[in-house]
Amino acid sequence: MKNFLKPLKTSLKPGKAAVSILGLAFDGSHLQGVLLKRSNGSIRVEQSLSVSLALNPATGDPELVGREIRNRLDEAGIRERRCAVGVPLNWALTLQTKLPDLADEDVESFLQIEAERGFPYPFDALLISRSHYRSPAGDRYVTQVAVPRELLLRLEKVLRAARLRPETFSLGILALQNESAGSPNGVMSLTIEDTGVGLLVSSGGGVAILRTLEGAFETEGGEKRLQSEQIAREARITLGQLPSDVRDSLKQLRIFGRNDEAQQLAEELQPRLERMGIRIERVRNYPAGEFGVSLPADTPVSAALSLAARRLVSRATGFEFLPPKTNQWHRFTARYSSRTLRFAGAAAGSIAAVVMLAFLVQEIQLIRLRSKWSAMAQKVQQLDDMQQQIKKYRPWFDDSLRTLSILRRLSEAFPEDGAVSAKTVDIRELGNITCSGTARDSQALLRTLDQLRSANEVTDVKVDVLHGKSPLQFTFNFHWGPGGANEH
Repeated sequence: MKNFLKPLKTSLKPGKAAVSILGLAFDGSHLQGVLLKRSNGSIRVEQSLSVSLALNPATGDPELVGREIRNRLDEAGIRERRCAVGVPLNWALTLQTKLPDLADEDVESFLQIEAERGFPYPFDALLISRSHYRSPAGDRYVTQVAVPRELLLRLEKVLRAARLRPETFSLGILALQNESAGSPNGVMSLTIEDTGVGLLVSSGGGVAILRTLEGAFETEGGEKRLQSEQIAREARITLGQLPSDVRDSLKQLRIFGRNDEAQQLAEELQPRLERMGIRIERVRNYPAGEFGVSLPADTPVSAALSLAARRLVSRATGFEFLPPKTNQWHRFTARYSSRTLRFAGAAAGSIAAVVMLAFLVQEIQLIRLRSKWSAMAQKVQQLDDMQQQIKKYRPWFDDSLRTLSILRRLSEAFPEDGAVSAKTVDIRELGNITCSGTARDSQALLRTLDQLRSANEVTDVKVDVLHGKSPLQFTFNFHWGPGGANEH
């Protein structure tokens, strides 16, 4: 895997191996933690915790969230400060790209352009990691995974308030994946999360698909129930986005976890997957030699433990999202460097000169245009009068196919994968349109609204009604203005 980040800097001195580390995995408001200690070629679990936080790290005040985490760690008897952190999978945005036949030095620029076009955030607002893989047919692909920088900086503040020092930010589902497991064929992995089901498809030495399956749980009477049909449907949609040769190479599904939901999911998916030639493997415990060291027998798999163990034995955790650090001296010199000031002064002077020149050229052009207008003003007035007469006596009917134009623009805004669908479209006075339907999640709906707003004829897009989470029921309206209606 390749990423945009610089190599991670740690506080360890060269040649000095870490002996303990805390693994943390966040999933919404749920926190899982495992304290590991290494000695004599083996790893043992010192302390562990699994708690639901009163405050969500993504939305709560960082100081208050950090204080709550510190209190929970103290209650569990955990004093370790160094930690390996798994960020929530639903923070991640993914983008799959097929690499054309390019020189190696051009691949970086091509992928950056694809990221700027494909992600709904500015490039500088994201931390992006990449995974390269090759399909059975030999085609090269790249999966780019991005996490908003604002969320990662907020998580850093939370951990700092909890008196913790993060050494890596990664994704727990990647740390669970054993490099030696599986086969030359593609492997699909599922993890039961608190907010959904995590899905990973690995193939050809890299990550082909990575996402959270929304709507995996339904709450009835205060109890969460696993929705296997919904999970199977979302998995089919996801696999349909893969190249056909990669999809056909999938022969194994690994389901991580020892809980009842993992067992239920395996039992209900098995009949469907056996017909597709896919074998299901339940991964409950770690093998004895996992991570190249000895582990206690029957150690249950967990994202927090895998993240901590990989960091403890200096193995890669997959994608890296820890924001790069710059020391205070570099920030000071970059801000107050005399060379920088000279450059800024020269740039400001050049800009001022260009602006003055532009105003001078503009004034000369305005004088010439006023002169031309004075010569033609009378003829223009005559033409305007004639045009008014033509409009007055033109046919009464409208040949612009306005209704079809509205429906065309609306259908182009909806995604082709069915993530957002319309149930009713109400067109009033050929200018006020109301649309109701369902969306897989709020992000899919927001992308559809942004696509609709980009149309020249569309203004005042407003959301009137939002119900549910997955599927999300919505009603929005917009105004259709003049222009572009005669495209047909």
